[in-house]
Amino acid sequence: MTEVLLKPGAVSLADWLAIYRGAAPWLDPGCRPGIEASAASVARIVAKGAPVYGINTGFGKLASVRIEARDLEKLQRNIVLSHAAGVGEAMPIAIARLMMALKLASLAQGASGVRIETVAMLEAMLARGLTPLVPTQGSVGASGDLAPLAHMTATMIGVGDIFLNGVRLPASEALARAGLAPIALGPKEGLALLNGTQFSTANALAALFEAEILFRSALVTGALSTDAARGSDAPFDARIHRLRGHLGQIETADALRALMRGSAIRASHLIGDERVQDPYCLRCQPQVMGAALDVLRQAAKTLAIEANGVTDNPLIFTDEDTALSGGNFHAEPVAFAADMMALAICEIGSLAERRIAMLVDPALSGLPAFLTPKPGLNSGFMIPQVTAAALVSENKGRAHPASVDSIPTSANQEDHVSMAAHGARRLLPMVENATAVIGIELLAAAQGCDFHAPLASSAPLEAVRALVRAKVPHLDDDRYFHPDIEAAIGLVRGGAVIGATGGDALPSVCGATP
Repeated sequence: MTEVLLKPGAVSLADWLAIYRGAAPWLDPGCRPGIEASAASVARIVAKGAPVYGINTGFGKLASVRIEARDLEKLQRNIVLSHAAGVGEAMPIAIARLMMALKLASLAQGASGVRIETVAMLEAMLARGLTPLVPTQGSVGASGDLAPLAHMTATMIGVGDIFLNGVRLPASEALARAGLAPIALGPKEGLALLNGTQFSTANALAALFEAEILFRSALVTGALSTDAARGSDAPFDARIHRLRGHLGQIETADALRALMRGSAIRASHLIGDERVQDPYCLRCQPQVMGAALDVLRQAAKTLAIEANGVTDNPLIFTDEDTALSGGNFHAEPVAFAADMMALAICEIGSLAERRIAMLVDPALSGLPAFLTPKPGLNSGFMIPQVTAAALVSENKGRAHPASVDSIPTSANQEDHVSMAAHGARRLLPMVENATAVIGIELLAAAQGCDFHAPLASSAPLEAVRALVRAKVPHLDDDRYFHPDIEAAIGLVRGGAVIGATGGDALPSVCGATP
């Protein structure tokens, strides 16, 4: 297992990506004095005896209830047990580990009042392959991701279940096998661990990293479809896009020109082609995909800030032993970022589906109907296009903004919430749907280019075609289609399509290219 050094407050998206891919985070030792000072500040606040929310009071609507000193440890244990009320499937291990790392980095900034032993427990669990079983449903994105983080925290005190190197075990047994013992939570520690946006942020980051692959792959298949349809690269001329000025649009056009440069298929119809303009799905790729790129980059910027923030409550300021109650746990920034990403993911798939539909229509593409040499006897790509349409329609429903919804909780104390949790959680299924659409387009575009033989496409696009043909042969007569589609999806999901082009011409979404 590789390791990533976490410098709380200054962790790059590339480092979060490495953790998502399996690296073990370990804390910069320089953060230790700040953690210890924050814990000492909480101890002094407790000694003073004045009521401070979450330290010696109840929670939420019960904040006015004063808790005696003898019950402070039980108070923190109770909040964990009572808030571990999630339902649904377990978080994928990779995302759960990312959530743990985000929480680790937040606590280590020395504003949460937790002891060094508690931070070390979280760090040790990550290093030893201990991943809490965390149900994915139950958070409304304020006051933090309470239920999911409660399930994470419960395992630290020996309650619940843990995946130890992929095997599900009772938490106490898993900890013992890894040489760890359950901890007892000190004042404020339960609340500090439960409060925060780390569940929502982890899900959004995971989707961002996968959307990076989706976006770049869609540029490749879009260029290949343009050649398959004998489309023009004139709409990608840099002069057009400089006049509008959007950076994503400019970079997308640059990438499409580079991908098609040197194509003999393109050169074959520079003269004598009666068509004046291509359909929008070809011609407007820079405008649509460029806008998606800009939106994804804005989401990446928001998530990079959120991942390096402190989002629990109250926050401890050691200069005057002050605990300030605020609302950093409200995940509205993550909710907005997730909604933006959902729109971009949906549109990437939607545009690709239109290219598939164009390729199978002989009136638009000039290719054999449904990309089969014997239409009628064979259906060819008829139903793969239907599958793509189904997936795009599914994504359209999922793309409805989650952040515009709110429902009061905690007896109206928490009367406006972000819905960031499910807003972020829906993104990976959307990416999977769009990835399948791009996989189908990859097959359709390669099939379309086959009909132009002996003319070849550009060097990078021919490398992509060779990659496809190494896995999926040209479709002559109808055959069982599902394995072909699954193979193509695998090439897209794993980044092989990007790799075949060299990737240098393709813009990055977040500077943390997988």
